[in-house]
Amino acid sequence: MKRFLRKLFSKVTFLIFLIVLILAGYFYPEWFKEQYRHAKGMYYIYKGDKAYAADNMGKTLDYYLEGLELYPGHYEAWFNLGNIYTVHEDYYSAVDAYEHAIEANPRFVLARMNLGIVYSEDLGFFDEAIAQFDEIPKIRLFKLWIPFVYSNVKSVNTNRGLAYFNKGVAYRRKALYLPYEKQYLAYKYLGEAVKAYSRSAKILKKNPDVFYNRAVAHHLRGEFREAGLDYCKAIDLAPMRFESHYNLAILLRSLNRHRESISELQKAALLITETPNSSELQTAYIFNLLNEVTRRFITSDEYFTQKLTDEPAGSISYTYVNGRIVPDEEFDKVMYKNFKTCAGFAYFNEEEEY
Repeated sequence: MKRFLRKLFSKVTFLIFLIVLILAGYFYPEWFKEQYRHAKGMYYIYKGDKAYAADNMGKTLDYYLEGLELYPGHYEAWFNLGNIYTVHEDYYSAVDAYEHAIEANPRFVLARMNLGIVYSEDLGFFDEAIAQFDEIPKIRLFKLWIPFVYSNVKSVNTNRGLAYFNKGVAYRRKALYLPYEKQYLAYKYLGEAVKAYSRSAKILKKNPDVFYNRAVAHHLRGEFREAGLDYCKAIDLAPMRFESHYNLAILLRSLNRHRESISELQKAALLITETPNSSELQTAYIFNLLNEVTRRFITSDEYFTQKLTDEPAGSISYTYVNGRIVPDEEFDKVMYKNFKTCAGFAYFNEEEEY
């Protein structure tokens, strides 16, 4: 009896649904047609997702474009399309796709972020990029936190921090690409970059890129104490990246702090030889600079006032066998600690206190 009732209920439910569908098609034909187009568009977008997973870009684009023609409000498909165009360096098509995604969903943070990055880093439209990054912190997304189950609080805050960071990058690039007659504005734009990085640093407190880029902006503005402290912070957070050591060495060299500069150049030279994407030109330049600073150091008053047995501050020692570094007991720990040591920290910290 129960089985019979269940079957009867199922048939009645299906019959009611069919009647509602027929009535909707009769009284609201345009709405019915639109829903049909959306469903068909979703099907093509689904096929585009499958083609993308199979790394078939030709079919992916065809399916996405066909699906979006039927369902132009599918903002996630526009976003995916923008990402594909960006990877293939078709930046104007990427901009168009991201703008469609934002038009369909103005609160779509990732689309605004990617659009801003393409504007800034690929097209040089710095003001347009900054406008996008300014919008992101204004978007009040719902923060959901269920203990031990789900939380999007961290991702929402991270996106705000990244928006400020990318805004800083856009201002720095804007300062560096000014035409000759407007170069007097560089100092102002670099100041705006510093402000943006500082806001980012309050959120992304352990991101070395934030402190490294703020150091570069300070360095370019001639704010050497602030630059030095930020390079040291970046080194503390990511000691095995050569860029912070190298830039700090250049800063110390300009301040005639040769001893500390040699220490940081040694680290940069060793790290760049282990960096897969580094060029031979970069490596040669760092070693040549190391030789030049060393020559300056041994002819300076600083050299003659210290004990001959002293090593440059924070310098490292290592052993080569057949051109390769040979680790011994505790070698990795000692090397990491040495790379994490910022040779110029005491100098810049004293300057700050003064």
